[in-house]
Amino acid sequence: MVQHRTALVDGLSVFYREAGDPASPKLLLLGGFPASSHQFRNLIPALADRFHIISPDYPGFGNTEMPDPLEWAYTFDHLSEVVEGLLVAIGFTGPMGIFMQDYGGPVGNRIIARHPDWLDWQVIQNSNAYEEGFTGAWDAIRHALWVNRSSETEAALLPFLELDGVRLVYTHGHRDPSRISPDNWTVDVHFLERPNAKRVQLDLFYDYRTNVALYPRWQALLRELQPETLILWGQHDIFFTPEGGEAYLRDLPNAELIRLDSGHFAVEDSLGEIVEAIARFHAQRVAPSGVTGSAMGQR
Repeated sequence: MVQHRTALVDGLSVFYREAGDPASPKLLLLGGFPASSHQFRNLIPALADRFHIISPDYPGFGNTEMPDPLEWAYTFDHLSEVVEGLLVAIGFTGPMGIFMQDYGGPVGNRIIARHPDWLDWQVIQNSNAYEEGFTGAWDAIRHALWVNRSSETEAALLPFLELDGVRLVYTHGHRDPSRISPDNWTVDVHFLERPNAKRVQLDLFYDYRTNVALYPRWQALLRELQPETLILWGQHDIFFTPEGGEAYLRDLPNAELIRLDSGHFAVEDSLGEIVEAIARFHAQRVAPSGVTGSAMGQR
């Protein structure tokens, strides 16, 4: 059974979902724009018989508090500090698996950089760490907002924060949109319509440039740590190119890459394949005592 909890982190009420036996291996699920832990509502129970799972909502997302952006800095540094604070507060630390999708990468990689001993293995699902991973959907951010943040460059991004834009993120590149529940964009748009919510997202769009600056450091850390890594990459993501998934193999030659006929939120229409891949990968590459990583091939 999935439990829905909150914890106080630096005075902030942080919401998270929890499932599984605390004696089982830990698995942290970190999601992305424009969603919350709601995006893992089907994945969590499907994996709860194997793992002790935690999935938080970031500040400004979902059911976690959303402080006024004039008083609280919405940066990826700050989000990662809150998530780390939550993990410490609830005793969910030490070696774990980390599933990172989209924004989950910038949050997770910052935590890993501070606590490399916490990373036992990882699943990367359409979370970019390479320049070649950006699609043209980023042009108004990378080549306009980051160059000159203004009301004009922000206005060009507002469609992504409205109903049609959020729906597009969920349905673009998915082979059968009828398999994707409209509850996704209904829930996300509800949260985006709160006072200051769009300002929060615009602040994070702007701050994303700090992630790109950290890509070389994260790549170096991958080469150093060589964590057991499963890459699940939706090939038709509106935000990230197939090349973004392939690029990880330069630094993690023993990683397993599965190319999914899906988009940004691959769990929505590829749940069975993802659950099977995670369970198998963990059993074969992570759980066996004393077994080191080896190339599993790609498909």
